Amino acid sequence: MSGSIFTDRERAFEAAYVQQEAARFRVIARRNRMLAAWAAELLGRDDLEFYASEVIAADFTHAGHDDVLKKLMRDFAEAEIEIDEETVRMKMHAFLQAASRQSEGAE
Repeated sequence: MSGSIFTDRERAFEAAYVQQEAARFRVIARRNRMLAAWAAELLGRDDLEFYASEVIAADFTHAGHDDVLKKLMRDFAEAEIEIDEETVRMKMHAFLQAASRQSEGAE
């Protein structure tokens, strides 16, 4: 009987973890879409959906968020837009906060 309780509890924890990770993924994807919209405007790009997919895909290159930062910094440099890394990091943080709030409001 006690084995069943532990098994049920383990499954509940696993299900909660899966839910949390899915929510985290959605928030980060939303953040990346917001970031792409901001960057696309600065870059003068009108292909937002395509550019957003590039930014989102960049996030899968390596663990962490530095791959997105590097992609954006590369894009800004190629377009000869002077922007420092700290500004981009601050935008990433602000958009993450906004995406998190939007996600909480959607639940």
